[in-house]
Amino acid sequence: MTDKNKDLIDQKLQDLNNDGVDRRGFLKCMAWAGTGLVWTMSGGIPSSRAFAKSHGKDAGKGGDFSFVQISDSHIGFNKPANPDVTATLQTAINKINAMPDKPDFIIHTGDLSQLSKPSEFDTLDQVLKGASAKQIYFVPGEHDMLTDNGEQYLQRYGKGTKGGGWYSFDQKGVHFLGLVNVANLKAGGMGSLGHEQLEWLEDDLKGRSASTPIVLFAHIPLWTIYPDWGWGTDDSEQALSYVKRFGSVTVLNGHIHQIMQKVEGKVSFHTAMSTAFPQPAPGTAPSAGPMKVPADQLQRVLGITDVNYLVSGRSLAVVDSPLDLGTSPSGNGGGSGGR
Repeated sequence: MTDKNKDLIDQKLQDLNNDGVDRRGFLKCMAWAGTGLVWTMSGGIPSSRAFAKSHGKDAGKGGDFSFVQISDSHIGFNKPANPDVTATLQTAINKINAMPDKPDFIIHTGDLSQLSKPSEFDTLDQVLKGASAKQIYFVPGEHDMLTDNGEQYLQRYGKGTKGGGWYSFDQKGVHFLGLVNVANLKAGGMGSLGHEQLEWLEDDLKGRSASTPIVLFAHIPLWTIYPDWGWGTDDSEQALSYVKRFGSVTVLNGHIHQIMQKVEGKVSFHTAMSTAFPQPAPGTAPSAGPMKVPADQLQRVLGITDVNYLVSGRSLAVVDSPLDLGTSPSGNGGGSGGR
């Protein structure tokens, strides 16, 4: 990223306090520096520290369970921004497998494929078969619905889901909801959940204790990052109104291929790096799209997200890790979720 682009981002961000979190706005995009950020949410109060400070073999110990988020694999993409996306996905899986404590499951937040071709999904499946965590949850990205309105995706990854592929599950007291906001998406347009899914979401959350930790995950961010590029979801405000009564809410997304975070009250928003290629920071290029970086820097701007859950403090600790880091983050596994 050029100095000019960095200055543009700095102008869009408010001052950060000493722990690295701007509770009224964004966190700086850490992906460009090849580093990550770990943050913990307890009772809606976030704190953070640089990933490197907690990257030893004992980092993440003491959790009741952990999971890893990967996103935007774009299998089938072969342009200069990354001519071998299968290899970088394999690197991500190798990194997950090297964790001292095996995660309970993996969440993939969409754009599994580039053109939703059967051969691309076949390649993805082959790579994921090698993951130490055998339970994998998916939500689609817009690239997974290009050629057949998502039929191939739903046949492979949407069994037992509702509507266009949304669903929920529980893991040791935490309630997870996989949402779909890429149906009928127009080029450059904002994501949308739609009336049917919003009704399902409201109904799914009814009757649950306000002390239940909630994790929402979807492809396009459920907060408005940069509407000019379609980086947001039109009806996310209604969806988020259903989780306001809960004491701990975490929202995980992909799509923008870079780390950004925001905290609003008791809701913490987090977008993940891609395993395929980076995209420009908001407003620093004429449009969104694959961004070429020097080959020796590529794996610094790709990565995975490791989440460690602590029941005692009702907290989620999130660690972003670039693919080229020499050691691996740790979590504490024990059991698996089911859809």
